[in-house]
Amino acid sequence: MDKIPSEKPDTIHPEISEEEEPPSKSSFIDEASLLDEYLKSRNDRDKNTISERSLSFLQTFFPEATIKEWNSWHWQIKNSARSIEQLARYIWLSENEVKPDGPNSQSLPLRISPYYISLLDRNNPEQALRKSVVPVFDEFLLHPGEASDPLSEEHDSPVPNVVHRYPDRVLFLVTGFCSTYCRYCTRTRMVAKDKCHIGVKVWEAGLNYIEQHTEIRDVLISGGDPLTMPDLHVEYLLSRLRSIPHVEIIRIGTKVPAVLPQRITRPLVNMLKKYHPLFISIHFTHADEITPEVTEACEKLVNAGIPLGSQTVLLKGINDDVQVMKKLMHALLKIRVRPYYLYQCDPVVGSGHFRTTIEKGLEIIRGLRGHTSGYAVPTYVVDAPGGGGKIPLLPDYFVGREDDFVLLKNYEDKLFRYPDYST
Repeated sequence: MDKIPSEKPDTIHPEISEEEEPPSKSSFIDEASLLDEYLKSRNDRDKNTISERSLSFLQTFFPEATIKEWNSWHWQIKNSARSIEQLARYIWLSENEVKPDGPNSQSLPLRISPYYISLLDRNNPEQALRKSVVPVFDEFLLHPGEASDPLSEEHDSPVPNVVHRYPDRVLFLVTGFCSTYCRYCTRTRMVAKDKCHIGVKVWEAGLNYIEQHTEIRDVLISGGDPLTMPDLHVEYLLSRLRSIPHVEIIRIGTKVPAVLPQRITRPLVNMLKKYHPLFISIHFTHADEITPEVTEACEKLVNAGIPLGSQTVLLKGINDDVQVMKKLMHALLKIRVRPYYLYQCDPVVGSGHFRTTIEKGLEIIRGLRGHTSGYAVPTYVVDAPGGGGKIPLLPDYFVGREDDFVLLKNYEDKLFRYPDYST
């Protein structure tokens, strides 16, 4: 193995404009406490895991960078591939992948962190992870039923960035930035132009709306990816939400632990755990994402008392196989992430090559239910186009009725009679 790069002072700093600086920082954070947390966590941060695969990639493509820089999430974002030309430095591109321009020279958005690029097979365009993040010409093809906002989130948005569809909970879209773009993203309309963070001033209308609507007990923070924001912004948002008496739980939806595990720093985790009850839903696609780095990131969060759930999108040619899905669910449980949802791929524009049939999803649930731990079986849902919300789907285990009994079929296709009457 080549010599490990020597350590150099880390000079990467986040650039936060004055406009985006959280107002009244002193009202929600004690700078002395922040410094204390930094000093206590310094040794922990220096011990961040770097796998053999990542180390080899670092030495090959970033020979001047240090391990400390590689483990900096700011460095990862700064050095992300943002064009087909940049991506071609790291992997051989197939004919379908080297067509970045479609009709009228329309280009496809692209961003992949160096860490995630290191997981891609350099020579196999059919690799699951590669298909999920590398754009292909098929994305320019429009299929019936597809839309830029297939879930009609904008229709259910009473104020900017808030979606209030269900009675007691809201979706709060706090940023339009992601560290790595999923090719099938429902919110491509938000990230398609590589938008940066929305900024805290724009959050005020949403925060005021949540404060005024006392029926809201659950707030899901999403975007873009909220964990790509600076710690101070995340804390400002959490502190404001936690100060609202009727907000019982806060959830964060993110893919950062899977694509940018370097972001899960000890200071971030120490800050997050101050705002319990806090839940984090992580978007996982395939078992190949469960690396030593990801395992460490999830371990930090779980050990801080933050329950983790997974949300997986069913994708053709990527994870639409019972054994592939079972391997992912088992890998998640081993790192203490509870499988939560299996989503049917939303009909966003250009996603036709990713979508399976509903029967394929039911087949996967049939292959999991009874054949593995109940904890390893997610709920299969279709987020109904037009704003209908999440509709759970199950295979037909209910067969019918016979006198005062119902007929049920188990995972082995055996029939059973259950007495179904009241006295």
